[in-house]
Amino acid sequence: MLAALSDRMRPEAEVMDLARLGSLHSSTLSFMRTLVRRIMKEEWAIDRSLFDLDNDGYGTAIYRIESPNDIFSFVLFSNPLPDEDRNDRVIATSWDLTMALCEGEVDDLWLEDLRRNVPKQEAGRVDSRVFSLSRANRSSRLFNYVLEELSAGRQPDADRIAEVGYLYRTTAVYGSGKLGMADWNKVRSKFADFNRPFAPEMFICYMLRQFSLDQIDHIASARAPETAVALDDRLKRFFGIGNSTGLGMAPYLVNHGELFSQWVEKRETALAQVLHKAAPTEWRINLFHEHVQKAMQHFAESVTSDDEQIERNRVLIAELDDVIAWVSGQGDTLETWSVLSDHARDVWSLETQELIHAICLEIHPELVNNLEEGFAVIPNPVIDPAMATDALRHLIETRYDWALAIDFSDPRNSDAFWYRSAEKLEPRLGFAGADPGIEKQMPLPIGRRVRECYDLLVEDLAEQPKSDVVHFLLRRPAMKSIVRRIQTMSRHKYAEIRANLADRNVRPMDLLRCKLAFFGVGKFDPRSKLWVRNTMYQGAPLIDDIGQTYESWFLPLKPEMKEDRA
Repeated sequence: MLAALSDRMRPEAEVMDLARLGSLHSSTLSFMRTLVRRIMKEEWAIDRSLFDLDNDGYGTAIYRIESPNDIFSFVLFSNPLPDEDRNDRVIATSWDLTMALCEGEVDDLWLEDLRRNVPKQEAGRVDSRVFSLSRANRSSRLFNYVLEELSAGRQPDADRIAEVGYLYRTTAVYGSGKLGMADWNKVRSKFADFNRPFAPEMFICYMLRQFSLDQIDHIASARAPETAVALDDRLKRFFGIGNSTGLGMAPYLVNHGELFSQWVEKRETALAQVLHKAAPTEWRINLFHEHVQKAMQHFAESVTSDDEQIERNRVLIAELDDVIAWVSGQGDTLETWSVLSDHARDVWSLETQELIHAICLEIHPELVNNLEEGFAVIPNPVIDPAMATDALRHLIETRYDWALAIDFSDPRNSDAFWYRSAEKLEPRLGFAGADPGIEKQMPLPIGRRVRECYDLLVEDLAEQPKSDVVHFLLRRPAMKSIVRRIQTMSRHKYAEIRANLADRNVRPMDLLRCKLAFFGVGKFDPRSKLWVRNTMYQGAPLIDDIGQTYESWFLPLKPEMKEDRA
């Protein structure tokens, strides 16, 4: 059965196309969704143990989190920040909020140490009791509007909220050993609650959202105790956390090929099960139609100033109308969802194809959600020194045919180079002839490196046809890292993104969107091809919803509140 399912999974050439990866949507297997399911299913107890804020919302807050396994603390510092100093770029040195996710209880002595270091972010240091650090800036226009409305005794207009979608946006989330924090091996092995990829980072953002809602209620009540009202729960759920993601995230998927392959393979396994095993019964088809209608409204409510994204959303909404008509026209003849998927591949855009897949996953949780524990992997890069060089040549021709098809002698295919800035050690993108630093470029263009290795390998085989990898590397030691990658990644089905990252027209945005979709964000608002704003946890249940029945927050919609404002 497993072999048959593997045979039905989409081929690497289709799945790992960069344009397709850049069209992915969040799904029921996205990391935010799986984390919230765990919190709700296990009924974590989350309470404010300290909420020492002044009337303007500045001060210190600690939330105590008790899971069935452990106790954790979310510690947050809120400080005044003039509007002119509010900067989302990585070069910023101060923020409205800074925060840490810690193991156990935080006593007074530890709190003072955190107070000295957490607001400094990269300039500070913490110890291995901390899992994750983050910082956030206020969306001043929306924050002030919501505060004025609540203080006056009115609920804010949902249309105004939809224009932004959050009170705060985070500009960085750190973990995995950075700045002295616990490394992934400790977190994974010691804390079952956060043993999935990026779980601590996803949780700190969930708690940031909760604080933003608690803080706005607190300030309104303090400023206008006679008239203020609390924010309605329906609006609270519609608020998310904003996120600004730039080029720094782009290399991750390339540098962690084994892990990325695991993410993609689990998603593709789930999709293959749904497409080929699930029966599109009348009830499921009706549910599919409901989700498509919901998607049309969701993307109509999405706000972006990027012309390309506006057009992509417009095309998506128009094609979703066609999707409904096509599925309705099939009647009882739709035997499997794969028929819809195959048709979509022929006639609709990548955005629509991948949204259809996300919806199919959503309506079949019984076939999908049991895969959520399988996204972590322990990397094991190795070199097989005994492999014959002719076998290595064949491996490259088989698995890296896409790289061999690129003409790297054409300057258009090799102009772009990636490097790290000296100031922040963050990845940057430069272009030969226009930007300095090409001699310090990062080895991210895997296709070009494979081509270089292949050409040297063919040359070596002409002289040493019976040689092996170890002797080839003795003659060409500079090829060691790329040979290791070729041999390692060839053991994984979806490890290599089939794109030339040295291309003059490379779109880092596609790498960003792909990773963010696996995280579970939505409402992409590109600001260039190098960075994007998006929204996290919009529609997600609140901590007050723990232990209660809650609705799905896939493709969240603006709540109907007009009757409450009349």
